[in-house]
Amino acid sequence: MAKYLVIVESPAKVKTIKKFLGKNYEVAASNGHVRDLPKSQLGIDVEHGFEPKYITIRGKGDILANLRKEVKKADKVYLATDPDREGEAISWHLSKALKLADKNVYRISFNEITKNAVKASLKQAREIDMDLVDAQQARRMLDRMVGYRISPVLWAKVKRGLSAGRVQSVALRIICDREEEINAFIPEEYWTLDAKFAIPGEKKRLIAKFYGDENGKRTIGSREELDGILKDLAQETFQVLDVKKGKRVKKAPLPFITSTLQQEAAKRLNFSTQKTMRLAQQLYEGIDIKGQGTVGIITYLRTDSVRISEEADAAAREYISSAYGENYVAKEGQGKKSSTKIQDAHEAIRPSDITRTPVKIKESLSRDQFRLYQLIWNRFVASRMSNAEYETTSVKIGAGIYRFHVSASKITFEGFLSVYTSDDDDKGENNVLLGAIDTETKLNLKELEEKQHFTQPPAHFTEASLVKALEELGIGRPSTYAPTITTLLGRRYVTKENKNLYITELGEVVNSIMTEAFPTIVDEKFTANMESLLDKVAEGSVGWKAVVSNFYPDLEEAVQIAEKELEKVKIEDEVTDVICEQCGRNMVVKYGPHGRFLACPGFPDCRNTKPYLEKIGVECPKCGKEVVLKKTKKGRKYYGCEDNPDCDFMSWQKPSKEKCPQCGGYMVEKGNKLVCADSQCGFVKEKEKQK
Repeated sequence: MAKYLVIVESPAKVKTIKKFLGKNYEVAASNGHVRDLPKSQLGIDVEHGFEPKYITIRGKGDILANLRKEVKKADKVYLATDPDREGEAISWHLSKALKLADKNVYRISFNEITKNAVKASLKQAREIDMDLVDAQQARRMLDRMVGYRISPVLWAKVKRGLSAGRVQSVALRIICDREEEINAFIPEEYWTLDAKFAIPGEKKRLIAKFYGDENGKRTIGSREELDGILKDLAQETFQVLDVKKGKRVKKAPLPFITSTLQQEAAKRLNFSTQKTMRLAQQLYEGIDIKGQGTVGIITYLRTDSVRISEEADAAAREYISSAYGENYVAKEGQGKKSSTKIQDAHEAIRPSDITRTPVKIKESLSRDQFRLYQLIWNRFVASRMSNAEYETTSVKIGAGIYRFHVSASKITFEGFLSVYTSDDDDKGENNVLLGAIDTETKLNLKELEEKQHFTQPPAHFTEASLVKALEELGIGRPSTYAPTITTLLGRRYVTKENKNLYITELGEVVNSIMTEAFPTIVDEKFTANMESLLDKVAEGSVGWKAVVSNFYPDLEEAVQIAEKELEKVKIEDEVTDVICEQCGRNMVVKYGPHGRFLACPGFPDCRNTKPYLEKIGVECPKCGKEVVLKKTKKGRKYYGCEDNPDCDFMSWQKPSKEKCPQCGGYMVEKGNKLVCADSQCGFVKEKEKQK
């Protein structure tokens, strides 16, 4: 009887897939990649056609030896690695490492680990797609060139152990640019004015917001302006000028792709991108479901396609029709087309079986697995459901030349909202009141409520919003988002506090070097264009060697220039006036993985170290001692008094020597301006240019 060998990537899949196939099939795992470029050298022959030099990854020798034994017994070998470029490349490396050229070798792929999907893939066996392999090879080589040629420059300039990366360095720059925007942001004052009315026969008050005047929308920019409006309104009568009723629809959401799953899991479940991907991998590879055995309960998790197979779509519509009613099923063609960059062999992330509801399998899942599966299941079901329908009411109220508006909407048909709601869905305030209002309604003004506000700076990036930004800019691909963020945090270039990502001193130093010496590498458009070239390699329209050979000479030239110029500004140990209490020498400033610190120059005889507190030449506004630059435990910079904890002064922005001429308080630097630290004062002036 014929013997067949199926090779998968993950050992977690072996048991699941073995169960689906007969006794003739043996299933074994490669544990991911088996060959890679050597760690000790560039591993690319730049002088002879950019040929890569692959070696067996350390520790994979025994795995390959066992696979070779299984290959000898098999009449056919099926390479069943993941259904993406990376998986295609692993299959190719396996065929080379196991010397399968003379064997009956087939490539199979499945989007979900279910019996039907696995068996169907055997009937659609094919050859390895070399275009996908070449796209992965090109990406690997570009990343290797950037990492291995630029990282040594960072070691010479700052500290060994730092790294540059093709996608990582762009992400770092995006975070740095946002930090600069926030630091340079100057808040502007504005006021809101709400009118509260009593309506005949109603207990609740109707709240209308100031809109503007008869010429259109208007912002109230100061207390003086507000006082003028209040003075005018005191003489006027409020009346309903217009009531408009209408309808609107809220479209059902698209099913999840990798980036949207990461964003929603962060927002709703407070999961990091890394945690989301780890849990999704478990759900994809197989869960032991009571009464069903081990089965993959979601489809492949690394995808940028919103496409759904016809079978899954039909099953979802049938389920919705029976569970909710025919009118809850989406109309045909509802949804949007795929974008051009999508690898459309993939589907969106969905449950592998729509009837496997979260409640049914809750006992078989951990708490976090259940929460993520429920999110995926709900989103997929919602994507196949009808749009939500609302009845809207908008009321325009006049008082002399001024206008106030109030609007509300009422759900008339829930549609997909019966399964999947979001925080921004209308809560239906004012609905009851507006239903009873027309142009004859008498308005009895009870109160005018005024509030002072200040415009807010752009928000700090979170993991979710950074993923969204990278996706919108076309930087990276589904498989790269989580590793990129993990690397930035692991290298301590950024730190995470209360979900927000903050740049560290080390991150600032690395970004300034990269921006100065390698502007192309950290250029968003250049990196996005490179991603699009890699997509063309995968399509077979561009050769991978053309991409690599065009990239390398410019990189090499930039490295050589940087090596010469950066050597001139190489950081020497800065001698300070702090005396080492152990040996009497003047201590020096050193760089470590967490940033700068003070060390005794007598090392290794004297190993004394201290935190480095950099004085900025400004007196503490509270006690008159020196203000110093400090760092939080996670590496975020701030300014505090040297006499801490006795003095609790601190500021995220750098304080200035200049006092505020209006209130006498201290001012802080924001970009090229000096701003009073007291937002109530609001004084701003241009910073004097240093001569």
